[in-house]
Amino acid sequence: MITFYPGPSKVYDEVGRYLQEAFESGVISANHRSTAFMQMLEDAIRNLKTKLNVPDDYEVYFVSSATECWEIIAENLISDASLHIYNGAFGEKWMEYTQKLTGSARSCFFETNEEPDLNAVTKLAANEIICLTHNETSNGTALTSEFLNTLRAQCENIIAIDATSSMAGVVLPWDSADVWYGSVQKCFGLPAGMGVMIVSPKAVERAIAVGNRSHYNSLLFIRDNFLKFQTPYTPNTLGIYLMGRVMKQVLPIETVAEQTHKRAQDWCKFLPENGYRLLVENEAVRSETVVAVKDSKERIVAIKKAALQAGIVLGNGYGKDKEVSFRIANFPAITDSEIRTLKDFLLSFSSK
Repeated sequence: MITFYPGPSKVYDEVGRYLQEAFESGVISANHRSTAFMQMLEDAIRNLKTKLNVPDDYEVYFVSSATECWEIIAENLISDASLHIYNGAFGEKWMEYTQKLTGSARSCFFETNEEPDLNAVTKLAANEIICLTHNETSNGTALTSEFLNTLRAQCENIIAIDATSSMAGVVLPWDSADVWYGSVQKCFGLPAGMGVMIVSPKAVERAIAVGNRSHYNSLLFIRDNFLKFQTPYTPNTLGIYLMGRVMKQVLPIETVAEQTHKRAQDWCKFLPENGYRLLVENEAVRSETVVAVKDSKERIVAIKKAALQAGIVLGNGYGKDKEVSFRIANFPAITDSEIRTLKDFLLSFSSK
């Protein structure tokens, strides 16, 4: 099966070889306080920061998932309140989870084809955290770098960003936020089971001020260990090994992002020309890594069924658009030949 599911999605073809290497090396059986593990973790972080062009003073931690990052942020960085600005299901889920933990999460919803209203951030408490979803996997929208840069210039509050379906696929404006996080089963082209959290010195200062060391995922405890290239608890050792190998393999993010951009433009031209409607009509807010297609409920069911019969997995719709859309992952690990196969299928289906 060729999968275009937007997470878990296709892993890089080389991952099979890296899995065998990891087994033969013995490192996946190494104690997470051992020299071998510490060197592996250091290499993985260095390769990630180099290829994704992460600022030198930002710190990288590996955790269990992007969802765990919701809890880490809530328990370690939110002292007063949080403002969640979102237009889709995952941004809303983040807000709801934070509300359960803190009781002080505010929401600001905006429509699919719009950018958020910057006026929403004019009445923030001094320590209120702004929470945004850079790439909304559920509906195929994205925030522009221009918006994030403007927001950063407008306020000094901590900004946390979910970049689950864009990190490692597009260039991110790191300096525009203090916390970036994502999972590895999307643009990283890795098996599911690990999250990446990238934090600024400002976020570290806030964590120190909050001073929470009483929870399993205390950010300070995580940081204490990662500064020694260790982990607070037994980690996903295989996931870290694969991260290091894949990040060594991939091209610099500027080159990867150029490919992502060209493929996205091509999809957004190909689909309307061949009888398919894009869910996101405003080109300015379209995701480049998740392409959402809308149609009637009956036709969506027929397309997905026929695709499966052709050996192709399309992403289901999600949230309010679940039954009237499907999604196409535009992630770096997907090959040109696989894209051609999907295009051939879509052409044949549209002509029926």
